[in-house]
Amino acid sequence: MCTFKKILITNRHICKIPLIDRLEKALPYADMVILREKDMKEAEYELLAKEVINLCGSYKKECVLHSFTDVAVKLGHKKIHLPLPLLRKYGGALSDFDIIGASVHSLEEAVEAVKLKATYLTAGHVFETDCKKGVTPKGIDFLKEICEAVPVPVYGLGGINDSNEELIKMAGAKGACRMSDYMK
Repeated sequence: MCTFKKILITNRHICKIPLIDRLEKALPYADMVILREKDMKEAEYELLAKEVINLCGSYKKECVLHSFTDVAVKLGHKKIHLPLPLLRKYGGALSDFDIIGASVHSLEEAVEAVKLKATYLTAGHVFETDCKKGVTPKGIDFLKEICEAVPVPVYGLGGINDSNEELIKMAGAKGACRMSDYMK
């Protein structure tokens, strides 16, 4: 039986302390980290990825790299998360990876991502969030529809906190992604 995962998505821009220090404080409360620093230069991301992979290992937490497939291959890291346009670009040709996550924002995208070999999905944004100011949230029914339609784990994303996380579970999600709670 799959336990409900608490997923930390990084964003060094909202940390008040260095990202590694923030991760040290947050890792005891998370099950998985998605290193989502996609605005970095590749060489800079590679250095950070090495450090974060080691840190996650020391806490026995799962680490998933984001967008930088070449870095993941170079590091021999078999877990990658991709926005759907990047997943489309690779067209399912991602044999270097055991875990392939994809970000989706509709049922059609979820079905497509699974056909492109995604092994898990993040679906959102479910609730109102500062990351998507002014954009109407998709809601619990959206999340439930995706959870029921695909054969891979779906993790809710967007505006999730302690007071609404139970709704994510009830919708059938296998986990909840949080950025702000962990990064601040």
